[in-house]
Amino acid sequence: MSQTIQTPEEETQGQGAQAEEAQEKETWFTRNQTLWEFIKFQILSNISTATRILLSIAGTWLFITNLSLTQPFSLLIFNYSAAGSGGLGGFLTFLIAEVAAQVVNFFVQMKFVFKGDTNYSAAAPRYAVLAVLIVVVNLVLPGYVTAMCLQFGIGAELASTIASVVNTLLAVIVSFPVLKLWIAPAK
Repeated sequence: MSQTIQTPEEETQGQGAQAEEAQEKETWFTRNQTLWEFIKFQILSNISTATRILLSIAGTWLFITNLSLTQPFSLLIFNYSAAGSGGLGGFLTFLIAEVAAQVVNFFVQMKFVFKGDTNYSAAAPRYAVLAVLIVVVNLVLPGYVTAMCLQFGIGAELASTIASVVNTLLAVIVSFPVLKLWIAPAK
């Protein structure tokens, strides 16, 4: 096994090339900070989505299947009185899953995406306002989007999918800039 011996000049050049390469990478992230934050925002939002899905499954199993809390339930804008809605159990499942997902998303976004000097106690109430706004829009908007799609002759399944896509896009379009500029602004 042979070993190559480098002169001090060659060693310095090698270290310089590594430092230059690291600087180029750092420069891309620095130059494209908002894009990089948006990419992280998109990827890490899946953690809250997974939380929501897992708790929805667990809540359905507990409140609807095992405890049979299926009596019709309605409160303000929440209407769980239609057949198949799960009734009170469906509402409890939605509420627990959504609150937990938003709490997870708050900490993930603050810690890993918007690593500013944001004070959590100041940011949390602002995030709560954003979360409530998104939940209300997500509850109200699909009915209108679905109805509009049906009026254009789009089938119910595709109309539901379109409504879901519109909700998701609207949530991203609203939440990313609000998080970046109002909830966790860079100092």
